[in-house]
Amino acid sequence: MSVVDALTRMLAEHECQRLLVEFLRRLDLGDPGSVAELFTPNGIWEWPDGDRLVRGRQELRAYFASRPADRMSRRLCTNVLIDVESPTRATGTSYLVTYRVDGYRGEMVPPPAPANVGQYEDVFEHHNGAWLLARRVTVLPFGGATPRL
Repeated sequence: MSVVDALTRMLAEHECQRLLVEFLRRLDLGDPGSVAELFTPNGIWEWPDGDRLVRGRQELRAYFASRPADRMSRRLCTNVLIDVESPTRATGTSYLVTYRVDGYRGEMVPPPAPANVGQYEDVFEHHNGAWLLARRVTVLPFGGATPRL
């Protein structure tokens, strides 16, 4: 592999990893509906076992913006592995842990048990000069209800 090829691969990996962190930041600390912008125009969000499929930025925006206004969450994303398959396509896997409560009023609360532990299986596409999510599948071997304060 040439130095140029290695550098191109490393930049793509970094941009995809940064996209994943931005996704979590927007869900936890920003405007959840805005994560739709991190997907390709026909991007897909899929829940476990295909029981929910959200397709396209309009549906994604509505889906993520529908979260309860009093929900407080923090997501951890680790063990990120990105495989660049071509100049315009990459795949990735990352582990996730989600802590969340509903009924949050701004006070510090004792941490609950994680609501979800699993992984994301991602497909990225280089689209209009940026890496975006083309498909995100959530795999949840551990999950439970969101506690209400």
